[in-house]
Amino acid sequence: MELCSTAVSCMAATFLLLHLGLISSMAQQNEVQTGLVGGEVTLKCTGIPLDSKLSQDAVVSWMYYDTLLWRMEKNKAWKKSTFLTGRTDIKMENKQLKVWDLKLSDAGIYTCKYGSHEVRISLHIFKLTVSLDGHFLQNEVPELILMQNSSGPPPNLNITLFNSNNNRVTPQLQSKTRQKYIVNLKKLEAMDSGTWVCQVHSDSPLINQNISFVVTVLGFQNPDLERKYATVDSTVILSWHLNSQKIKWKEGFTGQLNWKQQEGANAHELLDFEVTAQGDLHETKKSSNFLFEIPERKAEIIIEVKIPKVYFNHSGQYQCQLEYQGRHVQSKIELVVMKVSANPDGPLSRGANMTLTCQVSGPLPPNAYLRWERVNGTNMDVKNSRQHEVKLEVNISAAGLWSCHLIEDNDRKISLHYHVEEAPVWISYVIIGASVAGSLLVFALGCLCIISGISWQRRMQRRRRMAQARQYLLENKTCQCQHRLN
Repeated sequence: MELCSTAVSCMAATFLLLHLGLISSMAQQNEVQTGLVGGEVTLKCTGIPLDSKLSQDAVVSWMYYDTLLWRMEKNKAWKKSTFLTGRTDIKMENKQLKVWDLKLSDAGIYTCKYGSHEVRISLHIFKLTVSLDGHFLQNEVPELILMQNSSGPPPNLNITLFNSNNNRVTPQLQSKTRQKYIVNLKKLEAMDSGTWVCQVHSDSPLINQNISFVVTVLGFQNPDLERKYATVDSTVILSWHLNSQKIKWKEGFTGQLNWKQQEGANAHELLDFEVTAQGDLHETKKSSNFLFEIPERKAEIIIEVKIPKVYFNHSGQYQCQLEYQGRHVQSKIELVVMKVSANPDGPLSRGANMTLTCQVSGPLPPNAYLRWERVNGTNMDVKNSRQHEVKLEVNISAAGLWSCHLIEDNDRKISLHYHVEEAPVWISYVIIGASVAGSLLVFALGCLCIISGISWQRRMQRRRRMAQARQYLLENKTCQCQHRLN
């Protein structure tokens, strides 16, 4: 009995091992293939001989679950009308099934049968949707929606993104379900246009799928905020370079250029423009009070204004804004203007002092400052402004060429010179003589006033004495008349 029991146990173990081996062998026939919505996929019938080596009575069929799709026998193929009608074809040589214009609902189990040989393929379908059809303005944030469908429970996915420069980008996950992932990218820059890659990975089943998508970003090649320096009476050109030609933007858009002297002030429209779908630029000048010119057009699409003679009140923010389908993006150039002055104005006399003033029209960044210095002077002839100071004064007693510099990051951005002339010697003598003469005249006038005051005071005293004498005489006459009557 023990021997029989042992034999039965051995047979059971052997049967179990054979069963596990069969399951393993069957599992090796199962394959996973991936496809993209709108794309195409070729399902391989692995292990089937080429068409030239098949027997005349061989039958090969393709099934979607239990639904017959294609059947091939006696070197003829016929297909059954199904949900895939018009979207499939058979490669007769190797019996591969080609499916195009894929849909999410096409996911599932496809089986290739050849006699007792079966190949089961689990088709996994992905759909990637990019917001705004991939057409963005600078600083907009794209939203990506990744959907999946499979024959079994959808696997957990890891998503990695690479931009057009093949640099890894970390997306921000907004929501997640088994079938649907929504992620946001960073704010786009004009240089981000190009082909991006969404890399999808799953450990079970093993999936590595790269999904390419195109991102087109319309915007400026300028930074969002640029600072430009100019001196009074100079000529300045403000330019905004659009990237529409570089990215081959195929639709028209409009825009305008505004100016305001300071934050919070009313904006003045200088010009508006339109770029057609063919890439032609049309500009219209709007302001008649602001003296500026529109330079000749160039091959590139550039919005430019030329101020032939800069005044101090031309400073402020110049904002170029473009608009597309109700959305807009802008780029600003802040024009900072410098001027210098002297008090008193004119030649500097020997021994006299003069105050030179250097002033800029707007606030400076923390890394910028003003500097007065005398050309070929000493360290004593140098004075720097404090942080955020927009006006710098220096008291001088030496003639020569004085320069005011605006320095940012140890780089001289602009300079304005003021030549202090030394007054000729004869002018100094004239001034000294005039000063002495003036002093003597004042002294003489003072003496005259004193003498006149003393004379006036003496006349007043004589008048008072004469009045007193008259009063005395009158009183004596009255007394004499009274004695005679008595």
